[in-house]
Amino acid sequence: MVGMPLLDELAARDLVADVTDRAGLAELLGNHAPVSAYAGYDPTSPSLHVGNLVPTILLRRLQLAGHRPIIVVGGATGMIGDPSGKSEERNLLDDATLAANVAGIRSQLARLLDLDGALLVNNADWTRGIGYLEFLRDIGKHLTINYMTAKDSVKARLEGEHGISYTEFSYMLLQAFDFVHLAKAHGCRLQVGGSDQYGNITAGCELARKLGMAQLYGLTAPLLLDSAGQKMGKTSTGERIWLDPVKTGAYAFYQYWFNVADEDAPRLLRLFSLRPLTELAELVRAHDADRAKRTAQRELARALTAWVHGEASIARVEAASRVMFGGELAGLTDADLAQLAGTVPTVEVARGDLEAGVTIVDLLARTVADSKGAARRLVTQGGAYLNNVRIADVERTVTLADLATETMLVVRGGKKDYRLVRVR
Repeated sequence: MVGMPLLDELAARDLVADVTDRAGLAELLGNHAPVSAYAGYDPTSPSLHVGNLVPTILLRRLQLAGHRPIIVVGGATGMIGDPSGKSEERNLLDDATLAANVAGIRSQLARLLDLDGALLVNNADWTRGIGYLEFLRDIGKHLTINYMTAKDSVKARLEGEHGISYTEFSYMLLQAFDFVHLAKAHGCRLQVGGSDQYGNITAGCELARKLGMAQLYGLTAPLLLDSAGQKMGKTSTGERIWLDPVKTGAYAFYQYWFNVADEDAPRLLRLFSLRPLTELAELVRAHDADRAKRTAQRELARALTAWVHGEASIARVEAASRVMFGGELAGLTDADLAQLAGTVPTVEVARGDLEAGVTIVDLLARTVADSKGAARRLVTQGGAYLNNVRIADVERTVTLADLATETMLVVRGGKKDYRLVRVR
């Protein structure tokens, strides 16, 4: 694997679905001159999500190979929706909202890429000042209706129940114009994205050809699907996994990847881990030898959580994970247990209550039991735990001395019914 050409390595990592000109792109990437490559991001939300990791890992691998990422936030195209038909009709973003969303996206990408060696631009900056007739004259005339309707993304909408709106149809032209503009203004030669963007990417390559420009290239990666063909990036309850730590905490993010299916973990490791393929192959052999150990899932969860939330988050997340599996709480801090917030319900208790002492029955009734009677039965039947230690005495009093961390303790009923208790 040593010295493997970049495009071959991307393919070996399952990061190549389609390439407009594989031989030409391999030669371009193999030259010593850095190549500028761009990916687009939708700014209608201030947070990126798991699906955005696919184009981002492509940009990261290109950057690590010495090339320059260009990040395009779609201030113009993002308000329209693409021909996939999956976007709801959108309203024009006002400048303040757009600026706030771009700032959020920038802060997340700053953890994923070296922004000092990248360029972040907004396609509204070169689109807003162009008149409709001018755009039709200079851009629209170069791509025929036959060419555009032959694209799978457009064809699927045309054959669908609701058809396709003119604004959605125009997305292909707008994105093609983005590629041409970036080529002229910043020397961009490559666009990357998910496989559902291939039609739009090739339109940019075709527009450049019609305009007599240097050849442009497109590369797409497979969409992030599980082994059953379902899109990844949502919890079992349908909640999206975000890259914003406020919307999806590090613990929930880690657990999402730790719980992927055994069949999916090796492929996802190749996609997202920066470890050499030879090391990953060895790790996968260990994974297959004893899948109960979840070796591949643990490595995947660590790699992605470190990338998105920072290396320091791993120790806190794994400490919190031990709590959920009945481990000892000695040495943990509020920051460690805070990883569980949002996953485990939190109950607040007045400091004065613990100063005076609260019976375990009362505390259980405030947390995991429906009543004091149910709480007593929980204790007598051996199902009551304080800081993962079984409590057998129904007269036990809980005080400030029982705090597991600076301000928190953990109550559990049975095997899985946890509550965080925060003293205020």
